[in-house]
Amino acid sequence: MGTEFQDAAADWSAASSGDSAAFARVFDAHRDRVFGQALRLIRDPHDAEDVTAMVFFEAWRKRASVRVVDGSIVGWLLVTTNHVVQNLARSTRRYRAVLERIPRPSLSSDHPDPADEVGERLDRDARDAQVRAAFVRLSVADQNVMTLCVLEDLTMEQAAAVLGVPAGTVKSRLSRAKARLAVHAGELLAEPTTNVTGGAR
Repeated sequence: MGTEFQDAAADWSAASSGDSAAFARVFDAHRDRVFGQALRLIRDPHDAEDVTAMVFFEAWRKRASVRVVDGSIVGWLLVTTNHVVQNLARSTRRYRAVLERIPRPSLSSDHPDPADEVGERLDRDARDAQVRAAFVRLSVADQNVMTLCVLEDLTMEQAAAVLGVPAGTVKSRLSRAKARLAVHAGELLAEPTTNVTGGAR
């Protein structure tokens, strides 16, 4: 554990100085955790792969200012994942809004609109993912504190260092985030159907 920790810290130190081979080792070490977090928020594996790539691009681009906590950047990577997903969701909503303004071609009854089938499948999938959907409804600030303290089991102090706030703030944010998650989950359980588009509201 000690040697592995030291190696990870050394790899990031080298990567932050521009060593691309060290950055590749950082990518290999953390790629699965970033992908897993992205997949929690947007269940499409292709989109999650895109998010993962964007997160590590940001890590390389901002490598001089990435927050390191106890020799690790995993907290920064996961918080960045939440932000990238939110930005992707905004872009998707704008794109869909444009598409909705375009008149649909008329289709015969022999050829049902494929969008209807996709919508039905999304509805079915959404009913099987109430907790994930409730998490997606949280603000990015709530997602960040839940990701670090609940999903990744960081201490209050570690999460505070990642987020750049006092530990007491993390504790109060976590309490409020848990309460809001419970409310959202209860609302989703009460709804007969749920449309999930991804990203925080």
